[in-house]
Amino acid sequence: MGGGLQEPAAPEVMFELLWAGLELDVMGQLHIQDEELASTRPGRRLRFLLQHRVPNDLEGAEQRLQQLQRLHKRPPLSPWEFEQLLLTGLSCIYRLHATGEAEERGRWALVFALLAQETLWDLCKGFCPQDQPPSLGPWALILDPFP
Repeated sequence: MGGGLQEPAAPEVMFELLWAGLELDVMGQLHIQDEELASTRPGRRLRFLLQHRVPNDLEGAEQRLQQLQRLHKRPPLSPWEFEQLLLTGLSCIYRLHATGEAEERGRWALVFALLAQETLWDLCKGFCPQDQPPSLGPWALILDPFP
């Protein structure tokens, strides 16, 4: 699978795979629910990314976030790095919903909100006035991790 990981899947293929749904197993791994789609080449690639390139615990997600935050002065992420950013955010949402502990839910929600900010930051590089990313502002306040 080494060479196939260099280019992200076409957006419509990734959308179809994600639309089929993911599930979080007891070991903390995300899997594509539709077995037929999971067996396709893009499905196997996504499974590999989810199992080996996307953090599967809170500490790993926080480390990935810190790495991204150090890249603000660099050019935009490569398509492959950007895909990992989006999948890490998606993973955060699944893990946030899977945990019952309020403190951990709050941490997952915060990491997700900050990853969303990093996504906007990367999309805005070179286009935003004075190199300022658009802010999530009041929108981020709706992320109440303690329902």
